[in-house]
Amino acid sequence: MSRCDIGYHRRMARWQPDARGRLEAAAFELFRERGFEQTTVADIAARAGLDKRTFYRLFGDKREALFSGGAHLEEVLVKAVAETDATPFEAVVAAFRRVAEDIFADRLELVRARQAIIASSPELQERELRKGTSMVAAVSAALRAKGLGETTATLATESGVTVFRVAYARWVAPDSDAPLTDLIAEVATELRAITSATG
Repeated sequence: MSRCDIGYHRRMARWQPDARGRLEAAAFELFRERGFEQTTVADIAARAGLDKRTFYRLFGDKREALFSGGAHLEEVLVKAVAETDATPFEAVVAAFRRVAEDIFADRLELVRARQAIIASSPELQERELRKGTSMVAAVSAALRAKGLGETTATLATESGVTVFRVAYARWVAPDSDAPLTDLIAEVATELRAITSATG
């Protein structure tokens, strides 16, 4: 998730710091105003008061201005998994609750707007899927680094990621107002009930 501040001052001079944040904010605003397909790198750079060369020095393409926070999210997840002594599944759930607290708290409207941008573009949806695949690989590797076998690490990761995805979808739904951390706990409880149910 991008950590951009959409309330930046659009007439900042070129010499001012945080070019990355300004470009992320400009991209976010323009994608909302014009749509992803209709926004060019030149538009983003101009809105941020920078040039295209600066943009390409910081981002590979315009999609990355919306997804650059993915690396930070993975870092938080991996660190949380490494620091948790719980069972594998519980460690993954706890890691996602940490992400909810550290990254997504008080950002619901921003996240909803970002999801609307992604939903409007097949190219962005594809990038979101690749980000998810990278996240799964990172969490699974963190579990294996703790000595878990491939199957255990994979099952724990996929189950925990599913909990997060379901909770996240509930959180961004238009009628939702529950904190993401609570929704993650709720969905994890539902999954435990399903898997422990006897026929």
